[in-house]
Order: sequence, then C-alpha cells, then structure tokens
Amino acid sequence: MDIFEKFYRFDKADEVRAAGVYPYFHALESKQDTEVIMEGKRRIMLGSNNYLGLTTHPEVIAAGIKAFEEYGSGCSGSRFLNGTLNLHLDLEKELAGFLRKEEVMTFSTGFQSNLGIISTVVGKNDYVIMDRENHASLYDGCKLSYGKMLRYRHNDMAGLRRCLEQVPENAGALIVTDGVFSMGGDIANLPEICALAEEFGARVMVDDAHGLGVIGEGGRGTASYFGLEDKVDIYMGTFSKSLASLGGYMASEHKVVDAVKHTCRPFIFSASMTPANAACALKALQILKAHPELPETLQERALYMRKVLKEKQIAMRSGGGEQIPIIPIYTYDMLRTLAITTELYKRGVYVNSSLPPAVGPNECLLRTSLMATHTHELIDEAVDIIADVLKEFEV
Repeated sequence: MDIFEKFYRFDKADEVRAAGVYPYFHALESKQDTEVIMEGKRRIMLGSNNYLGLTTHPEVIAAGIKAFEEYGSGCSGSRFLNGTLNLHLDLEKELAGFLRKEEVMTFSTGFQSNLGIISTVVGKNDYVIMDRENHASLYDGCKLSYGKMLRYRHNDMAGLRRCLEQVPENAGALIVTDGVFSMGGDIANLPEICALAEEFGARVMVDDAHGLGVIGEGGRGTASYFGLEDKVDIYMGTFSKSLASLGGYMASEHKVVDAVKHTCRPFIFSASMTPANAACALKALQILKAHPELPETLQERALYMRKVLKEKQIAMRSGGGEQIPIIPIYTYDMLRTLAITTELYKRGVYVNSSLPPAVGPNECLLRTSLMATHTHELIDEAVDIIADVLKEFEV
C-alpha cells in the first residue's frame, strides 16, 4: 500500500473550503497589532496572543534590528555547541531573576520546550499526570518520554488524587498542568495541586505560556498569582505571547536545569534562538519589569469586554479567571462556528474558532483574546459586530 494513500483520501479541509467557511491561513499584511491589514482589509484583531501589545513597541523592534546588525541572522548551531550567544545568557539570567528561580534555559520554540522538558524529566519508570485540557505540546512531550501517562478531568482534584494513588511508591511522579488554559481561559487549581503533590511526594510543572505577563505580581504568572512560587518545581513558558518574540524556556533549580541542558535531545539537537528573537524577548521582559501596570491594564480590558458581552447577553465559557484576556464565546455547532467566524472576518473582526478535539463535540467556541493596547472603543466596535452576527445565526 502507498504510504501517501491516507493523504489522498484526506478531504476534510476541501469540504470546508467548498462550503466557503475555511478559517485558516489568512495572510497578514501589517504588524501584529490591535488593528491589522489582512488580505487587503482592516480587521480588529481579537485572535492574537500578543497580550501586552509589545510586538509593535519601538524599543522591541530596535532591539531586534540591533541584534541583526551585531550578530547576523542566525546562530547556525545548537546551544550545546557553537550556538550560545551572550544574548541567550543575559536573557536567561534576567528571566531567572524575574521568576525568582535559580536558573533558566531557553529553547527555540515553546512547543520544543515542552517536548524537551517532559521527555527528559520523565524517565522509564516514572509517571506523568496530566490535566485533560493541557496543551497539545505537553501531550507530545509525554509521548516522547518513556514514562507512563495518567490523566484527570479538567481541574478535577479528586481525579488528580486518584491518579496519584496509582503511582507506585518507588516511582517518580510529575504533575503537569497549564497555568492559564489556552482554550477556556480558566486558571489551574494550583493550591490544591501543590498540596496533593506535597502529600504524595510528586513534583509540579506549570506551563505558563498564557500566564506570564497576564497574572501574578508584575505579570510573574500563575504561581505568583497564588503565592506558590516556592511550590512549583518547573515553570515552562514562551516568548511568543507576552514577550513578543519566539522561543521558550524552562525555569527550575540549578541542578535540574543543568542536567536537562546536558541530556535533553530536543535542546541539544536543535539550533538556538536567533539573535533577534533573543534580543526582542529580553527587551520585552525589561519593559514588563519597568511597567508592572501593563498586566493590570490587560486585566481591566478583559473585565470590560466581559461586561459588554454580558450586557448583550452573549454566552461565554465560564471557569473563573474573569480578568484573563482569553474570552471564549459559545457557538456550539462546528459548521455554524466556522460560518460565524467567516462572517465576522468579512465584517472586519478576526477571531479564532475552537473546534473538536480542542473542545467537546457540541461545545464549539469563538476564542477571542485581548491585548493591553486594545481601547474601549475598539472593544465596543468589535462586540457590536459579534452581537449582530450571533443574532443573525440565532446563537
């Protein structure tokens, strides 16, 4: 049998294209901002993870240009060999200080970070325990490890306890959870997770890709939000969201990070972050440190949009975290969700559609997300359009 046969039979994308509701790969023709030019037309951007709006900040852009001029376009090697720049070391040191951890190591992408961390930390006789709604990269990290994966229902602490009870006394256990969940915008029950970890002798890893710059003291993330910075053993995060660049990181104690640096295959056998990416992330971090009011502004914008949506009686997914800038709006049926997304795009509002398997079969969503730089006027304009379209589709 031809190994390509399964691709020749793949027709789901063609069916959606034929229906005129294909929502993917729209081309940007401007900077990632609150308003963008996409395929020749102005759109209000409600689908970006650029939470602090720093991708257009002049100091971030200038830092990237300077790095290009000083270091060139790339490192042409892995961090393990010729690909370490003083920029990488400066970024790691400053981020470790910000997160109040002993050490940080950086990866070229956030996805690669989770692949590398979990596959290295979780060994053959270990267990990794996952929230069912964790990010796909966390699941792929589990697949790459030689450990046994157990799962519990989303934020179900009784389920987490049952998983921990299955772990043999002589086996290591790592509990892995998103800090802020990327689809629902809710926050992990970190106090109970950490308490259970302590009770059962497990370690805790938090994927804080959507927490850094969003919640916690000065935007330090989920552990800081709960006052549990000393209880979380590993932080993972990305530079592609609040820090306006590309890459990822692991923050932990020195001995753990040092061991991962020397044994992690996705780290050792991948080229390092480009100079511009490292410089932009470092400058964005410095701006965040200098302006702790940025996460507060972002939270205010989220509260404002939720208030306006409630006034228009638009159903949102609720799970705590009212101040989180990820605001999912229920649209239920998959084809209707795609049609609504397409109509919003035509009328100048870009949102993401959340479809199975990211959500349940009849729990499809419009995933909207805000930036600190959105104005109330832009939010009002976008919500008016969303309300009109939902009314037309009888949602």
